[in-house]
Amino acid sequence: MSIRGVLPPAILLMGPTASGKTAVAMELSQRFPLELISVDSAQVFRDMTIGTAKPDAATLRQFPHHLIDLISPEEAYSAARFCTDALAAMADITARDKVPLLVGGTMLYFKALLAGLAELPQACPLTRASIDAQANAEGWPAVHAALARVDPQTAARLHPTDAQRIQRALEVFRLAGRPLSTLLAADRDRAPLYDFFAIGLLPTQRSVLHARIAERFDAMLKAGLEDEVLMLRHKYRLTPDLPSMRCVGYRQVWEVQDGTAARGEMRDRGIYATRQLAKRQITWLSNTLRPEPFDCLAPDLSAKVSARVGEFLT
Repeated sequence: MSIRGVLPPAILLMGPTASGKTAVAMELSQRFPLELISVDSAQVFRDMTIGTAKPDAATLRQFPHHLIDLISPEEAYSAARFCTDALAAMADITARDKVPLLVGGTMLYFKALLAGLAELPQACPLTRASIDAQANAEGWPAVHAALARVDPQTAARLHPTDAQRIQRALEVFRLAGRPLSTLLAADRDRAPLYDFFAIGLLPTQRSVLHARIAERFDAMLKAGLEDEVLMLRHKYRLTPDLPSMRCVGYRQVWEVQDGTAARGEMRDRGIYATRQLAKRQITWLSNTLRPEPFDCLAPDLSAKVSARVGEFLT
């Protein structure tokens, strides 16, 4: 049911990697009074351009994006900070009689914005060190199994080697004494006051999306992804456990440059990791966020999405 006239409109454009979100967003921006807000946990890092598929300078001049190039790769960015930054940008856009268009593939950020954020405990270095020690001794799949015993709902949506999120979920349980899933479920009333229209770009054929992913990763390598990682390592004080260097593509190049992986395997490992990322994004879209779906492989995708956005804004 529409609540237009009571709450300001906002559009969410979600999709897995290589689903064509940027092209659709630019088409929408040409047709409607929209401003773009990036929902991408990798594009917030400065100087990380090739491996994040960040829009180039010409595109950004024509279609400015909020929440790009916010922090150094030495820093961390959270869903809580995203919500603060996104809501500030949305308020500014709305005040100028435009409509926020939030576009990206970081599904946790979308969920946090839609459902609100629970009051979670701050990071504790001692607790994290204890979890890391367990992972070093037993492996992350074993730590994932430990999480499943105390928070099966969170563990079910995490890959057994997703170290960063497994660590955080287990840390929250140990500090708060309650599962992360329980804390998040208790916080349904913090959603921002906007009339959201959520669009999901989903592939009808996974094999075609996989081919796109391979082509894009090859293009990144050709564009100089390895040199970009070398530049980042020279310019900043980075370690492989930082969120920036855990990003798909950067992690695989780092491992080759450190000698912990064979260079001949880098391409296949990068493509496989990107496919796994897309699989997780699709699961989020299908099972949790449930936007209005559009076939991202359809030749008339932009026209169909534009028609629905026109109906929403009417």
